[in-house]
Amino acid sequence: MDIDFPLILVIAVLVTGVAWGMHKFGKATGKYVEFGGSFFPVLLLVLVLRSFLFEPFKIPSGSMIPTLNVGDFILVNKYSYGLRLPVLGTKVVEVGEPQRGDVMVFIPPHKDQYYIKRVIGVPGDKIDIRDGVLYVNDEMMEQTPHPLWASPDPSYTVQMEQLNGVEHAIRRQVNPGRYSVNYSTVVKPEHYLMIGDNRDDSYDSRAWGQVHESMIVGKAVAVWMHWDKFFSLPSFGEARLIE
Repeated sequence: MDIDFPLILVIAVLVTGVAWGMHKFGKATGKYVEFGGSFFPVLLLVLVLRSFLFEPFKIPSGSMIPTLNVGDFILVNKYSYGLRLPVLGTKVVEVGEPQRGDVMVFIPPHKDQYYIKRVIGVPGDKIDIRDGVLYVNDEMMEQTPHPLWASPDPSYTVQMEQLNGVEHAIRRQVNPGRYSVNYSTVVKPEHYLMIGDNRDDSYDSRAWGQVHESMIVGKAVAVWMHWDKFFSLPSFGEARLIE
């Protein structure tokens, strides 16, 4: 399990808020109370920003190659799919729903950890993958060779896929993995089917199941930095919107 930073942040806001109030209204004095209370406005601002607006995440694995690389730092829009309470995740304001083709951060059903994949199926969709080709509601999603990306490894190819109007890059093994040979499912109500763009090297909904809407964190919208090695300098030259 990852460190529950949202919970730690909420507790820090509560503790420093109490100290701030005690010092502000003369209920207690002392340098420790004053010092602790001085952090309250900053922590409160951070809590509001990351809970309701934007939150940064780091890509830990290669399951979204070629769209996202290991070491990419991404920005996640927290209000695209509705405003949710921090820690609890309860939706309090309806804004929108995930759409096919969105890149989404969520908590999967099998592990209390943040994952990022692409929304392939929304509630009610019939999803099939046959020999590496995706079908949505019995309609084949067209794949064409990437115009700029030549694979240095003959074991895989990079394709551009049309997912109901959303064009994005995927990486396919020449010999499809077992979940890409013959996979079929129907997306349940209030659930989403999440699959990585690295189609044959992605541990996703095909293995651990569909994601309930209550487990949604937000929509990944941009890469703002790349930093894959601790002793190297971060790079901002790869900043881009996520498609």
